[in-house]
Amino acid sequence: MGYIESYNLWCTDPYFDEATKAELLAIKDDDNEIKERFYKDLEFGTGGLRGILGAGSNRMNIYTVRKATQGLANFIISQNGQDKGVAIAYDSRRRSTEFANEAALCLAANGIKAYIFPSLRPTPELSFALRTLGCIAGIVVTASHNPPEYNGYKVYWEDGAQITAPKDKEIITEVNKITDYSTCKTMDKERASVLGLYNVIGFDMDDKYIQELKKLVINPDICREMGKDMKIVYTPLHGTGNIPARRVLKEIGFENVYVVPEQEKPDGEFPTVSYPNPEDPKAFALALALAKKVDADLVLATDPDADRLGVYAKDSATGEYVSFTGNMSGCLVCEYELSQKKANAALPANGAVVETIVTTDMCKAIAAEYNMKLIEVLTGFKFIGEQIKLFEQQNTYSYQFGFEESYGLLIGTHARDKDAIVAVMALCEAAAYYKKQGLTLWDQMLKIYEKYGYYREGLHTITLKGMDGAEKIKAMMESLRSNPVKELAGYQVLKFRDYEKDTVLDMADGTTSPTGLPKSNVLYYEFSDNAWCCVRPSGTEPKIKFYMGVKGTSFEDAGEKLKALTDGFLGLVEE
Repeated sequence: MGYIESYNLWCTDPYFDEATKAELLAIKDDDNEIKERFYKDLEFGTGGLRGILGAGSNRMNIYTVRKATQGLANFIISQNGQDKGVAIAYDSRRRSTEFANEAALCLAANGIKAYIFPSLRPTPELSFALRTLGCIAGIVVTASHNPPEYNGYKVYWEDGAQITAPKDKEIITEVNKITDYSTCKTMDKERASVLGLYNVIGFDMDDKYIQELKKLVINPDICREMGKDMKIVYTPLHGTGNIPARRVLKEIGFENVYVVPEQEKPDGEFPTVSYPNPEDPKAFALALALAKKVDADLVLATDPDADRLGVYAKDSATGEYVSFTGNMSGCLVCEYELSQKKANAALPANGAVVETIVTTDMCKAIAAEYNMKLIEVLTGFKFIGEQIKLFEQQNTYSYQFGFEESYGLLIGTHARDKDAIVAVMALCEAAAYYKKQGLTLWDQMLKIYEKYGYYREGLHTITLKGMDGAEKIKAMMESLRSNPVKELAGYQVLKFRDYEKDTVLDMADGTTSPTGLPKSNVLYYEFSDNAWCCVRPSGTEPKIKFYMGVKGTSFEDAGEKLKALTDGFLGLVEE
């Protein structure tokens, strides 16, 4: 069916509500807008859905959510998992509550119990809750840090991690089988409740979650001692983090937590930021102003679904607040956790640290320092969560820490996804520990560079929207894949990894070997002198991403090398 036929169907079929039809009829003379909304179905990818809100098959709405849920329900039934139920959480975005209820009622209509939180909750608490409840799967309605016009839908499996192979492809197959929206089931909420198919999760789940986090504190006495004087500025960026972050900090002893008042309350319009992303310096403007006013030690921001954390800390030499990349904050927490466990004789001999292939190589040096097994996985925290499951199933390693460059980390195994609430707790504990030694977190970060080397990383993103943009991204990847570069910015390419083809090409002798990881549309260049570059299209946004890493003789030298490598690569793809 072409996009015009699909558009006409949505405008006339009695299955679609009148508000949807009115929205679509308002664009009847805009062929480009009709094409963008209907040239394809909103793709149910390996993590779920993410898209712009609105009417149409390529938009986030109750019908695309219902279709995704029906496909998930069909798969759950095929696995005989319907009696276990599905846990559902949602964030502060536009229509999140509505979409969560649509998912719950579709599951209920298929005879699958739905357990839904009574109000917004962080994504990591969903991961914790579904395992605590013994559910077969979980759903989070969120678009993470995307702009306000987006929403999304992420699927988790019973181990608490987002779906991975082969279940991701099997669920996608079930969703794609649905070509008639009217075959997607739903039912009345009151009837579903009476039948025990619609269940509201109690507030005791919050208590259990916070208790699990508090078990992970290594130096509780220092938290209570230094927490009397430390000043922390925190912003939830209008999202889900406010209540749990403040609660856990208060309960472990931090008495001076200043929440940015303009960003405290949940609001899917995100009125104070154009982009609710803790990676974006603009998102910290209000928090930094408050930090200077109260002379804070630490400035923290979580994204709307509270799975990622951004950090600023004071440089004692200048008195200015310095931004941490996700690689920096991850390495700082990793070093703190491992060093303190070693000091307490609590590091297991079979401990493991897990990072993604686009995460800093400094993590490898830290893992080696503490005799930890270092395991690399594909981009996406679900692959880190999968390793925890495999460790337990195979009785191999003891998970100690995992993180990715995009501001996500996890200590503990209470959740199987990145957890910004536990990250807030860990960063504040580390800040208290180092403050007792007369150091800020930035001072400590510089000591880590001195210890392990000056690793610097960068990310450059090219956004190409729409059908034409998707084709350009595809062509860019094909060109890089078929013409592997041999030298760039003074660096020699030692090995070229193509994860789609599952090959590692040794540029010296032309031999190939397998990557050892699942197939994925990712290219990776191993350069001389500890430099590297990775290229991958985003799985959730119309973007292609270029990750770079170098090692220098100083912070400044590494910065210069990073710029040269980045400029060289961008010049290559823009030729």
